[in-house]
Amino acid sequence: MRKLFIANRGEIAVRIARTAKEMGIATAVGVSEADLGSLAAQAADENVVLGPAPAAASYLNHDAVIGAALELGCDAVHPGYGFLSENAAFARTVDAAGLIWVGPPAEAIEMMGNKAEAREAARRAGVPVLKGTDGPLDPEADALEIARAIGYPLVVKASAGGGGRGIRFVHDESELLRTIDMARGEAAAVFGDPTVYLERFVESARHVEVQILGDGSSFIHLGDRDCSMQRRSQKVIEEAPAPDLPDSVRQRMRESSVELARQCGYRGAGTVEFLYDPVRQEAAFIEMNTRIQVEHPITEQITGVDLVREQLLIAYDGVMSLSQEDVAFRGHAIECRINAEDPDNNFFPSPGRIVRLAWPQGPGIRVDSGVGEGSVVTPFYDSMLAKLIVHADDRPAAITAALQALAETEIEGIKTTIPMHSKLLSRPEFADVAHHSKFIETAPDMLEAS
Repeated sequence: MRKLFIANRGEIAVRIARTAKEMGIATAVGVSEADLGSLAAQAADENVVLGPAPAAASYLNHDAVIGAALELGCDAVHPGYGFLSENAAFARTVDAAGLIWVGPPAEAIEMMGNKAEAREAARRAGVPVLKGTDGPLDPEADALEIARAIGYPLVVKASAGGGGRGIRFVHDESELLRTIDMARGEAAAVFGDPTVYLERFVESARHVEVQILGDGSSFIHLGDRDCSMQRRSQKVIEEAPAPDLPDSVRQRMRESSVELARQCGYRGAGTVEFLYDPVRQEAAFIEMNTRIQVEHPITEQITGVDLVREQLLIAYDGVMSLSQEDVAFRGHAIECRINAEDPDNNFFPSPGRIVRLAWPQGPGIRVDSGVGEGSVVTPFYDSMLAKLIVHADDRPAAITAALQALAETEIEGIKTTIPMHSKLLSRPEFADVAHHSKFIETAPDMLEAS
């Protein structure tokens, strides 16, 4: 690999550029007109404007991205996360252009992108799944009878959904048929695919996940993470390893995730996500993300493995540098996603210029940032500014370190979610691992003005 084109923006573009440079790989990044002065544009050796600010005209424009990569003499494309990272058609376009795709095969992206197919693949691989329909719900089937067998409450999920979208809850039989019709209509409008499936709903569930790597013939895991602290299905705080899991549950999650990767002939980095029911002490498959995750730094901190480096090695050499025996775990890591949002105004986006910025420093502190002092936060994209990561000997020490690091962070000119992170990390429910994926919505004081 001589030159890598980074098809993304913000902190992940900066992150990819850093590892590529350490490996002696030249870098180029495509940016929108709005991001021309961004940290990502400065982080790469070269940058090129893909188009105007709207993502559809720039970051999501297949022809513009491929054209820019070829024009700059790149031989590989790294999509990061979001945007085109899980787009099988784009992966095939990259391959057809003679470029190296830093990601899994398009077939694996398609299989895992269809949630009903992914659920069936997981079941075949021995990954535990929630009780539900085996594949998409047949429009002609007796949905009432099927739902009675599953039990209430349940969820109607779009087969093509993801990222918390395409999900509708059903509490009793009187809501079922109407909800299915609404879900099918919404799925057709949003995802272009009206198929849905039914699944048992777990109340007060935790969100846990397993990081996997594969090179098509060898497959390993790099432990687990807990991403239960969420707001509106978007992760807020993540930690690794996942706390308070029975050893048997943890082991089955890890081993079955590796087996799912094997069944897919997986190449690259991926994440198998689960719901964990702390009452039944059972974990069940949600989906597989066929890309690097936002929260990958906490896995890197507890393993010492550079996941982006492994992605690049697998994409170029065809083999990863690790075996399962090489992976060792040390300590505990916590990540806070810092967004440009106003917690005192219903988390409304807070674009503007950052007039002062000071990150904390010290042992065990890492900041993956897409902004610097003077950066302009635009209203066009995701509001995440940076990820503040801490690593300590154990979970209590990591919580203390994260609170201290947040207190030392200074960002002026825009509003951020730092006050919310401090409140969440200080909650006894977090310390006791009594939180769940709906905790913020069910704790009214968390949404009150600071």
